[in-house]
Amino acid sequence: MSINHIRPWRNIERRKSRQIHVGNVPVGGDAPIAVQTMTNTDSSDVKATLGQILDAAEAGADIVRVSTPDAASTQALKEIVCESPVPIVADIHFHYKRAIEAAEAGAACLRINPGNIGDEKRVKEVIQAAKDHGCSIRIGVNAGSLEKHLLEKYGEPCPDAMVESGLEHIRILEDNDFREYKISVKASDVFMTAAAYQQLADVTDAPIHLGVTEAGGFVSGTIKSAIGLGQLLWMGIGDTMRVSLSADPVEEVKVGFEILKSLGLRHRGVNIISCPSCARQGFDVIKTVEALETRLAHIHTPMSLSIIGCVVNGPGEALMTDVGFTGGGAGSGMVYLAGKQSHKLSNDQMVDHIVEQVERRAAEIEAGQIESQPEDL
Repeated sequence: MSINHIRPWRNIERRKSRQIHVGNVPVGGDAPIAVQTMTNTDSSDVKATLGQILDAAEAGADIVRVSTPDAASTQALKEIVCESPVPIVADIHFHYKRAIEAAEAGAACLRINPGNIGDEKRVKEVIQAAKDHGCSIRIGVNAGSLEKHLLEKYGEPCPDAMVESGLEHIRILEDNDFREYKISVKASDVFMTAAAYQQLADVTDAPIHLGVTEAGGFVSGTIKSAIGLGQLLWMGIGDTMRVSLSADPVEEVKVGFEILKSLGLRHRGVNIISCPSCARQGFDVIKTVEALETRLAHIHTPMSLSIIGCVVNGPGEALMTDVGFTGGGAGSGMVYLAGKQSHKLSNDQMVDHIVEQVERRAAEIEAGQIESQPEDL
């Protein structure tokens, strides 16, 4: 639960779910909401795939999914798993034998799609492999690949069909005494996605993996994901999440964390509060923020930074941030530290100086000398 005693309207009461593990990452229960992404390299190319995994992990990914469409990719998975700093989920479609091979290769979780994995006998073999090798399973229902009998029953993909598909697969897992599973019901349509997840949350205590599938490019996909996932997270639904973008996997991780940070559900890195800029700005806000986002990407310590172009809102925002800069006049502005006015600074020194102040503040927080300035006081 995200609790704020001072401003209770910020509180989010998370749905109660049982906890499983994806490798060493707890999922569900009171565990933090895990951020996932997926590689888009040729999975048989160990070097390229590991490179993406390492970049995603550095950006904050808790779990990374790797597609395993053929025997070459499951063979490479063994080396990938050994070198990966985060648990690996093997993405399985159509060929159930790939799931068995992935389990043998050390995958932490097997993602199987009820709509194309095959009959119940094949699923049972996958379950046995998961049991034998300590894997969890994600039931990955997708509106674009529902079972034929459900499409005939409902006439088209819809929330009812997606949830029914998921429940049918849950029954198979539990009938085979397997409960280390999480579930997702994804669609590219935001309305369908939200409705399906809300229905699902009412009928199972399984951990839920959130996602708006095939959301689109960086801008449109980010917006769709923020709307679809944001409202579900606000309702307390969701134990893991992936933002699906036609973009670099690192961008998926960044957007995922920003969504969680905006709701107070996860905190990682510098939260930059900045204005859109206008004729009152005392410096080029847009270019400054772009530079700071790049220069401060290495900071993992949760903290806040306000960059405001003028004194209309600048001092007020700076009161609630660890470091702040407010534009003034005559080519200079005011630096705020821990919510207090500190010193004037010329605009041409601004970026380097702010980076220094943020790094210093982060080091102090990490050393336990001070606490990060709470953004919600």
